Amino acid sequence: MGEVKRVLFVSSEIYPYLPESPIGRIGRFLPQGVQERKREIRSFMPRYGCINERKNQLHEVIRLSGMNIVISEIDRPLVIKVASISSARMQVYFIDNDDYFHRKQIYCDENGKFFEDNGERAIFFARGVLETVKKLRWAPDVIHCHGWISHILPLYLKKAYRDDPIFAESKIVLSLYDDTPAERFPDDFAGKIPFGGISPEDVGLGAGCDGTELAKLAIRYSDGVIFGSKGVCGKVAEAAKASGLPLLDCDSAALEDGSYIDGYNAFYDKI
Repeated sequence: MGEVKRVLFVSSEIYPYLPESPIGRIGRFLPQGVQERKREIRSFMPRYGCINERKNQLHEVIRLSGMNIVISEIDRPLVIKVASISSARMQVYFIDNDDYFHRKQIYCDENGKFFEDNGERAIFFARGVLETVKKLRWAPDVIHCHGWISHILPLYLKKAYRDDPIFAESKIVLSLYDDTPAERFPDDFAGKIPFGGISPEDVGLGAGCDGTELAKLAIRYSDGVIFGSKGVCGKVAEAAKASGLPLLDCDSAALEDGSYIDGYNAFYDKI
């Protein structure tokens, strides 16, 4: 593709809004590094209920909030909040909704049980990000997805939003981690994904699919794959390697010393 000027980061975790983790560190420092290398960036994550809004100075962006996202014929309000990481000179946008993101736990309840509506939360997150970017009128050259909750976004971009001028030139980079859920989603999950002309065949997920199959769906609609950590699920890694997509392997030393940012930044120009 031509010169990449704008990179949209869609992350499941960003430090310091959640405790430090491999995904959270990359979500925090990669956008800053890419911005310092003279590209424009935007970052999004879910507004989980465990994020302290007062401490982190989150506030609602009224001009971006206000639309509803329909899942299974139920309208759910999309609320957009924003906070700043002043030391990095970057803002983080948060996708919020009372039904999906106000519980204090992230993906599992206090007994460790995977939330029944995690699949719906992923649908809402992906659509919420894309609709908000449309409202921002900010056309990304690359959309870089991190974490399993972002794995429906590549399908939506390539099928439901492909004719939107904001996304006409956008490419998807998918970072894979060791966060693939082993749990199965409810039998009706796959049927809730289609909208905007997407067919069940485009989705290609059966009843009771799991995180591995969701990751394979994300790979199918991506333009490049990065192994963001060691320990990526074997079946997911095999699917990525078999896809024929440009692939960047995990470099633990580079992740440790921060030099991975140059590698990722150069990878954007290759796809």
